[in-house]
Amino acid sequence: MDKFRTGDYIAQLSIDCVIFGYKNKELKVLISKLSYGKDLWSLPGGYILQTESIDQAASRILMERTGLDNIYLEQFRAFGGPDRIIGSGYREMVRAGLKDFDPKKFDDEAIDWVTNRFVCIGYYALVDLNRVDPKIGEFEEFLKWVSIEDLPEMTHDHNEIVGEAHKSLRQNLDEKLIGFNLLPDEFTMREVKELYEAVYDKEFPMNNFQKKILGLDVLERLGKKYTGAQNRAPYIYRFKS
Repeated sequence: MDKFRTGDYIAQLSIDCVIFGYKNKELKVLISKLSYGKDLWSLPGGYILQTESIDQAASRILMERTGLDNIYLEQFRAFGGPDRIIGSGYREMVRAGLKDFDPKKFDDEAIDWVTNRFVCIGYYALVDLNRVDPKIGEFEEFLKWVSIEDLPEMTHDHNEIVGEAHKSLRQNLDEKLIGFNLLPDEFTMREVKELYEAVYDKEFPMNNFQKKILGLDVLERLGKKYTGAQNRAPYIYRFKS
């Protein structure tokens, strides 16, 4: 491998992405198992090229990991404590892992650059999990969808980043109806309710919930989803263009 070219990237500024998916009534997060170190997990992320904007870098990282473009992506917070990375309990493990991974690519100078203090720009993405074809990065063994309730301990402050992304998603779900990015193109009202319950981790009475959602006037009703008795067939909806 060629030597890691630190000059290609903006120093001490990185991006970490919380990629949310939804399946089996669970809110899920795509996380990566690193191919160096011992049992190291992290969020998909990367560095910002000197030639691209922060948003362009986030879109590139998302495309590289999911194979999708034109998906919902939102910058939600920066993480920049004075001891970020350099005060992390994982720092020495990452340093040793990178050196063992490829000492030619990561010499002492490159390792110092990677494990310096970094300000992280946090983004979250909402994807239809069934459309994602996870693709590993150069330093990843594999990518895995995990329920937000069952996340392992991840490197540095990545668990905190997921928590803040989850808070932001809850705050924005009604305002922007971004939750519909987690559903297929056509869905029932019950499926919308189950999504909201997974995001907020609480139950919503169907009558009140349906009245609220229909009152927003953002859904188009298509017909009924016939699965049995006609009087019980739910209506199918899609998001208005």
